[in-house]
Formats: sequence, structure tokens, C-alpha cells
Amino acid sequence: MDIDPRRLRVLREVARRGGVMRAAEALYLTPSAVSQQLAQLEREVGLALIDRSQRSVSLTPAGRVLAGYAERVEEELDEAKRELTRFTERLAGPVRIAAFPTVIKHVLVPAMRELAVRHPKISLIIHEIYGQPALQELRLGAVDLLITEQDMSLPALSQPSLSTRLLYVDEYRIVVPPDWTEPPATVADLIRLPWVAGEPNQACGQALERLAGLHGFEPRKVHVITEFGPTLALVAAGHGVAIVPTLALLDVPEGEVRVSEVRDVGARRLDAVTRVSRTRSGEPDPVQAVVIGAIEEATADLAASLRGRLGEPTAEPGEAG
Repeated sequence: MDIDPRRLRVLREVARRGGVMRAAEALYLTPSAVSQQLAQLEREVGLALIDRSQRSVSLTPAGRVLAGYAERVEEELDEAKRELTRFTERLAGPVRIAAFPTVIKHVLVPAMRELAVRHPKISLIIHEIYGQPALQELRLGAVDLLITEQDMSLPALSQPSLSTRLLYVDEYRIVVPPDWTEPPATVADLIRLPWVAGEPNQACGQALERLAGLHGFEPRKVHVITEFGPTLALVAAGHGVAIVPTLALLDVPEGEVRVSEVRDVGARRLDAVTRVSRTRSGEPDPVQAVVIGAIEEATADLAASLRGRLGEPTAEPGEAG
């Protein structure tokens, strides 16, 4: 019997939450996706796990038994991983991380170099995925660690099953084409300009909406772009202005875009998010703890580099809840 552990996690959430709808909300999946996972699990075990004869979906006796085992299996596996590390001189194992391009390049790659020296048996597996799909993968166990971004005006991600740690506060800059003879100096100068905007669910898109709402204007979004590379290329070619985080400017050749004098635009927060430990001891996975430590060191080095380059203070990382 070959059972996908991610489907066991779905079954566990259905049992814990008391239905498909609530389980879907907890897992950030659609009810249809939860139902599909349950149907596949039933095919794998060869038994009916869901009683569909009633108006509200409930578990069959077999489903309740398997859900109970799913809860214990996850706890025992986490505890076993902790205990096994006591018998090795070096920490070992893969850690799967979901992140986005700027963090992969400027934080994760340096962290990987340090880990290769200090803990060569730890391997990082990087997935370029972010937003709700990445959060779903974390909750289902497909990834172990998630690096998130969001505008600082929004509350930090807070869920009982997740642990969130602030890594870095990345201040925004407004960039304009380099050949504009009269670059904007105040927010009032930005009101009628064309924008190369971020997606509404991304930090820079959230920042533009916040800025526009605060100053009472409707931004003229001529382009809506996901990645910073194309955003900066459009700005460099004269097609509009954009809000970007300081981290994105590390990859821009000098003179390609101009950083405007408009300040106090806010910042985005970068967080490391993991599932809460389910071990009997309650202690975090030691391999993940080492990886998070290496990421924090790489982030601190990056902050120091930015201070040296820009000559400006940056916020210190710390606990977020």
C-alpha cells in the first residue's frame, strides 16, 4: 500500500476541522482539490474513507482510524528525525525551500555556500514558488521552509500551525527613467505619471495601492509586471515609474535607472515560515534550525553590504511571532 503523506495530511485536516470546507481553508486549497486528494487516497487504500451519504461530509470508521494514524505518524516521524541526529556527528538531510528570485540569488545562494562548508551533509532544494501556492506546499509538507514577502503595513502571517520569523525589512525606492529632465521629487509629482506596477497580491503592488490611497490618487497602471527584471527594464526604457525594494537594485547597472528623491514609501518584510514542530518535545527540527540560522547570517551580511553601498541604515531582523 503506497500512500502519499500529503494526502494523509489532507485527511488529518478534514478530521481535525470537521469537514472539507474548513480543511480547504486551513490548507489554502479549494474544496474541489481537497475532495480530489481524498478520492485518490481512497483508491490507494482500497477503502471508503468519506461518508458521502449525508448532506455534510464525515469520515467513515476506516477514515477515522487512518486519520488517527496520520496524526501519530507525523509526530513520530518528526521525533525520529530529532533522535537520529543525536547519533551523527554532523547534521544531514534535505531541506526544501520555497522562495522568490531576489532572495534565492542574494540570500539562499550565499547561505548554501556556508552550509556546504559547515554542514556538508545538509542539502538545500530550492523551489521558485511564492504566494498562496507556496503556502499550500508548506502546509501539505511538500516544502519545509518558505520565504515570504509582504508590505509592512499588513500584519505578519499568523496561524497556529505556522511559525513566522522576520528576516529583513527591505525599504522601497521609486525608480524613474534615467533621461527624464525633471524627475519627481514629491508624491504630488507622481500622481499623473504612468506606472509599471506590481501585481496586487505582491508587496510592491500592495505598496502602490497604499501610497495611492494615502494621497488620494488613482495610479495610471500602463504595465503590470511580476518580476523586478522586466519592471526595471521598462522603467529604463522610459515607459513609467515603479516602486521596487532596495534588494532589487543590487542587480541594476549604475545609470540604468534613476532612484528618485521621494522617500517614506514604506518597506516590505521578508519572513521565514515553517510548520510548528509536532514532536513530543516541542523542539524544532535541528536541521531546519541550522538552515534558518545560515539564512539569517546571509541576510545580516546582505544588510551590511547594502549599508556600505547606500550609506543608509537598515532595520535589524528579529522575532515576528
